[in-house]
Amino acid sequence: MSKRIAFLFSGQGAQTVGMGKDLSEQYPVAADLFRRADAALNRPLSRLMFEGPQEDLTQTVHCQPALYVHGSACLAAFLQEMGGELPGVVATAGLSLGEFTAHAAADTFDFETGLSLVAQRASFMQEACDTTEGTMAAMIGAEESDVRNLASDTDVDIANLNAPGQIVISGERAKVEMAVGLAKEHNIRRAQLLNVAGAYHSRLMNSAYVKLGEVLERTAFSTPKYLVVGNVDARPVSEAPAIRNALREQVTSSVRWAESMEYLLDVEKVDLFIEFGPGGVLAGLFGRIRKGTNVLSISDVPSLQTAVAKLKE
Repeated sequence: MSKRIAFLFSGQGAQTVGMGKDLSEQYPVAADLFRRADAALNRPLSRLMFEGPQEDLTQTVHCQPALYVHGSACLAAFLQEMGGELPGVVATAGLSLGEFTAHAAADTFDFETGLSLVAQRASFMQEACDTTEGTMAAMIGAEESDVRNLASDTDVDIANLNAPGQIVISGERAKVEMAVGLAKEHNIRRAQLLNVAGAYHSRLMNSAYVKLGEVLERTAFSTPKYLVVGNVDARPVSEAPAIRNALREQVTSSVRWAESMEYLLDVEKVDLFIEFGPGGVLAGLFGRIRKGTNVLSISDVPSLQTAVAKLKE
């Protein structure tokens, strides 16, 4: 296999009831991760993932660990099907929360360490949501410069640069609502409030930034076996201090996803991306980032088997 491959991992918002259930039933290696997660968290996270309700699964404290476990389980089952390590993997990346799953995939830390970090991050971010009045909005069909001008005029932050024409702002609810109302005056085709618990990737997450930073300082990191492209700088991080800084900073900083994918395409010459997570969200973004990019999405047994069949052709 001569391709240069990158593994990608989903972020918050991709969660769906039933995620991982068929994987756990068919692949013992996946079932083991779900069991270990339940034991480490001392709560039946897998049951919530498999059975719902959706309202509970969507809560930050549940969905972030759930997506981490699901991405890890998809990867473990996939590697088992491929007979172990996959030749040609050069990099990993993950959208927001998915950056932690990307580090776990690169052996920066083990599964349980990553799960502990994610669970604490989720708790800290939930606390920040509960003590602030924040929200987010998607700016569709807009130039980045126009969204930045709008954000400056209304005193909100740029949360996600997901793809050209798909940018998310974040901040105090009243200010975000004002930005939505002024969007057309800033040449933005459509602005839509998002149904989220708070203002992620904004200054309103500062308390989570501080608390997670303290946890990260106490955590040991290994040198990743693949390049891990961070959200904040859209560049690889490999040394422990830089990894700690990247994972802390992304709590309040912009997720530069489109730029991260362009780096992998243009600098690292990745020609196959494999997405692990529900819904094929990241594959969809490539339609705007670089149409025609070769992406396989793995979220359940059928999609896993389809991907494996394509790779073994």
